[in-house]
Amino acid sequence: MPARAADITIRPCRSDDADALWAILQAVFSAGETYAYPTDISREAALAGWTAPPARAWVAERDGVVVGSSRVMPNQPGQGAHVANGSFVVAPDAGGRGVGRALCEHALQAAAELGYRAMQFNLVVSANERAVALWRSLGFETVGRLPGAFMLHGEEVDAFVMYRRLDDLRGG
Repeated sequence: MPARAADITIRPCRSDDADALWAILQAVFSAGETYAYPTDISREAALAGWTAPPARAWVAERDGVVVGSSRVMPNQPGQGAHVANGSFVVAPDAGGRGVGRALCEHALQAAAELGYRAMQFNLVVSANERAVALWRSLGFETVGRLPGAFMLHGEEVDAFVMYRRLDDLRGG
């Protein structure tokens, strides 16, 4: 059953979502402001990177239109596979309307249900103040600062490593 948050429905990503998902990924990645993917990444590489196992991907819909997506996957293989990595993209015209929050809340619960014990974001661009504030409001702590780790429009900016345990969602 799809998860609901207000007027947003979150459901597993399907193959027929490819065009809508690519439109969002292309817009976000080509902007070069939040992800370390190449700004000219191909459709095939972007879709495969977002949805290929071991990743589990979902889309957020509002009024039947895909407005965002999330994915959860092991942050590291082997001895680090109990920590999830979460990734989120929101359509540029849907920003600031609760889509990112709904996707992250859903991803946290899904990660807990999948048996992960924590979620980690490896490269949160410090200049992305709205995302940093959102992640903090959802219980993430900044556990590391990576000086100059992200190139934002040709300038080095810091990036954060953010982390949240999932014990409260796993029942202990």
